[in-house]
Amino acid sequence: MSSRVVFDRVWKKFTRGERHDSLRDFIPAMVRRMVGGRAPRPTLDLPDREFWALQDVSFEVRPGEALGIIGRNGAGKSTVLKLLNRILKPTRGACAVRGRPGVLIEVAAGFHPDLTGRENVYLQGAIMGMRRAEIAARFDEIVAFAEVERFIDTPVKRYSSGMNARLGFSIAAHLSPDVLLIDEVLSVGDLAFQEKCHARMKRFRSEGVSIVFVSHHLPAVAQLCNSVLLLEGGQAARIGPPADVIGAYCGGLRSTSEEDEVTVSATLRRRGQFGTIGNAGAFDVEPGTTLHLDVMLAFRADVDDARIGVVIWDLTKDLYVYGASSDAVGMPGVRASAGEKRTFAFTFNANLTRGLYAIEINVIDAAAHRWVALTRGICHFQVVESVSYEGVANLFLSGREVAASRDAGPAAAQQA
Repeated sequence: MSSRVVFDRVWKKFTRGERHDSLRDFIPAMVRRMVGGRAPRPTLDLPDREFWALQDVSFEVRPGEALGIIGRNGAGKSTVLKLLNRILKPTRGACAVRGRPGVLIEVAAGFHPDLTGRENVYLQGAIMGMRRAEIAARFDEIVAFAEVERFIDTPVKRYSSGMNARLGFSIAAHLSPDVLLIDEVLSVGDLAFQEKCHARMKRFRSEGVSIVFVSHHLPAVAQLCNSVLLLEGGQAARIGPPADVIGAYCGGLRSTSEEDEVTVSATLRRRGQFGTIGNAGAFDVEPGTTLHLDVMLAFRADVDDARIGVVIWDLTKDLYVYGASSDAVGMPGVRASAGEKRTFAFTFNANLTRGLYAIEINVIDAAAHRWVALTRGICHFQVVESVSYEGVANLFLSGREVAASRDAGPAAAQQA
C-alpha cells in the first residue's frame, strides 16, 4: 500500500478549560454529546468558551512529497499533527494516514518514563506494529544514530530533553515508516544532530515516504519540502511552493511598527517582474542577474542624516550574506522633514548560489545615532541553478583540460 496523507475540509473545535478528570465530569459530558445528536455544520459563531482551532483546512501529501506547515504560535500547526496521529478527532471533515506512520510530535511522546531506553525502543516498535525480530535487527542502528549508547539501559526519565528527542526521532526514522509526521521537537537537539535528522528526512523523501513537517525553522522547511502550508488563525492562508509561501510569511513578519519614525516600502524588479511589500511572492533569477531595488521612505518625524542599509539573508541557510549602506556606495545622507516622501534606487547583482533570499531595509539617523526603521523580509527572490552544490557566492567556476606534453621527460618539464 502506497503512503498518503489526506486532510479533507477539516474543522476542529475546542472548549476553553474543558477537562474530564473524573467520572463526575466525564459522564455528563458524554450524555450531552449523545443527547445533542448529530453535529451540526460548523459556523464561525460559537459560545464564549468554544473556539475553532482549525477551520476548513485541506491538503494532500503523496508518496515522495514533503509538506511543510508554518505559522505563528497558536495557528493550529500541532493540532494538524495530532489529528493525523489520531490523538484528536476532527469536529467535521476527514483526515487519514495511509501506511505505517513514524511520529515525533512531542519530546518523549509515548515513552514510559520508568522504562529504560532499550525497553522503550521495543515498546515503540510494538506500537508501530513491528515484530520483535524486526526491532532487534535495527536496534544497534537506532541507538547509534541517537548517540545514547552509554545510557540505553537508563530509565528515560533520567534523560535530558535532547536525549529524548534524539532517541524518539531515531526510533521513528528506523522502523521503516511509510509516512513521517515531525513537529518542532527537533529544535531541542544540537546543530549536528539536526543536520543528521534533516539529511535522513531528505533520504526518506527520495525513497517515497510522505512527510508532514511542522517547524518554525524556515531554512529547514525550504530545503526539505516541495510545498508549504501557511496557517493563520486556524485557516489555510496559503499553500504552494516554498519560495512563495515562506516569502509571504516573512513579509507578514516585518518588524516595522507604528513607533518607527520612517515607513518603508520597496519594489524589487527584473525586466518587468515585481515583488513588493503587498505581494511578497518571490520570483526566480539566475546567478549574476542584475536586480533593481526601489526603496520608498515616508518620514513621520524630522530626520537630519538618514542612511539606508540594504541587507540580504539566505533563508535556506539562515545566513546573513550581504549588507551595505547608502553612504558606503556614495549616496549622501538624507535630511527630511515629517510628511516628506523620498524614493531611492539601488542595483545589485545576484552572484549567489541556489536558494531563497530575503531583503531587509533599515534606516538610521546618523546624526542622532538611532534606528528610525527596520523592515525585514520586505522583498524576496529565488536563485535557481544546478552547478554549485554548497556555499553562498557563485564565482562562475570554469574549467578545461590542458593538453599534456607527449615528451614527459625532465627536459620537457624544465622547458615548460
